[in-house]
Amino acid sequence: MDMFEYMREKNNKKESPLASRLRPTTLEEVVGQEHIIGKDKLLYRAIKADKISSIIFYGPPGTGKTTLAKVIACTTKAEFKQINATSSGKKDMQEVVENAKDNLGMYGKKTILFIDEIHRFNKAQQDYLLPFVEDGTVILIGATTENPYFEVNSALVSRSIIFELHTLSKEDIATLIVRAIEDKEKGLGAYNACIDDDALEFLSDAANGDARNALNAIELGVLTTEPDKDGRIHITLDVASECIQRRALKYDKDGDNHYDTISAFIKSMRGSDPDAAIYYLARMLSAGEDVKFIARRIMICASEDVGNADPNAIVVATSAAQAVERIGMPESQIILAQAASYVALAPKSNSSVIAIGKAMDYVASNPAYHIPPYLQDAHYSNAKDLGRGIGYMYAHDYKNHYAPQQYLPDEVVGETFYELSDMGYEQKLKEHMDRIKREAE
Repeated sequence: MDMFEYMREKNNKKESPLASRLRPTTLEEVVGQEHIIGKDKLLYRAIKADKISSIIFYGPPGTGKTTLAKVIACTTKAEFKQINATSSGKKDMQEVVENAKDNLGMYGKKTILFIDEIHRFNKAQQDYLLPFVEDGTVILIGATTENPYFEVNSALVSRSIIFELHTLSKEDIATLIVRAIEDKEKGLGAYNACIDDDALEFLSDAANGDARNALNAIELGVLTTEPDKDGRIHITLDVASECIQRRALKYDKDGDNHYDTISAFIKSMRGSDPDAAIYYLARMLSAGEDVKFIARRIMICASEDVGNADPNAIVVATSAAQAVERIGMPESQIILAQAASYVALAPKSNSSVIAIGKAMDYVASNPAYHIPPYLQDAHYSNAKDLGRGIGYMYAHDYKNHYAPQQYLPDEVVGETFYELSDMGYEQKLKEHMDRIKREAE
């Protein structure tokens, strides 16, 4: 490295964005992801022992995929090379592979190749790496925001350990913001800044688990805010709101407004008002409510208030819940809107709620009556000697696949727990049950 390269690198470090300057160089500096880098976890032990095998980091933006690669780079004795799949190609990989062969052959030194956004490489580019990963010429570290089981060559995946990184918690983000403000060497400590508790809470929420978003916002706030008369830069809620370009709505996640809004959201779906449901959904999303929490409430409403009047409602709600966990914001707002509007528009029935409530009350106030012997398990030797299963009428052997048989214990006969309504699909189920019972007489 000549003098000019040295000065250029030194200036780049000084002028680079806060998120880059604060990037940890040791495992102890990493915030979050304890499920994979806790002190008793495999990845922590492998990094500490410098025994890294090929791995793929998978998770949303800003969760620390590149950070962990940098930590490995600072820890390992192996040669560390980095390329980005958006700006590199096969020629760049060939150069790394040739150098890796030389290092391994002449010095016995391994080479770690970190490929950021590895899913951007096409199949042919990924295939090129396969033999060199397999024979140990290079140790691959890939980073991707996409599910590697769909977007990365299956042969590469099978030769790598997949580590899924989770969205950072609000507490993790708050820790990073405070560190950024106080760190005088790599952070903003020299600016004599402070942040109000409500501003810290807001930024931690508004970042949506993305550390880069939070650090970019606090850097902008500190650099563009005039010091007060005491020479301190004061980051208020208004400043924080401007920096992340989102209005600070009145919405305390632990207070009345939180419960009022989610209550209005659920009651709007129950009341078949899709406009109100979407409005309250938007308020929660704008305030940074956890999308997984919202999805859970939609699933509950789909079962509690729609039920068998439209059995597909719980399917839509559950699929939406799974989708938002995989996709994240901002696209998740579309998925949640679809699910919420479907549940709001669906025919309503709380028959299941009434049924399980009545049954739970009955069970709580009555003995556990004897189950008819013919319904008891008969899948073991000598079961028939005890009278188990004898006389059971197999429903599929009868007309309409319905056997006119007593299923309740003798003492419970005559009790009705589930009553079908005349709403939606329950009306068809009611007609179906009436018909098969009538035809079985």
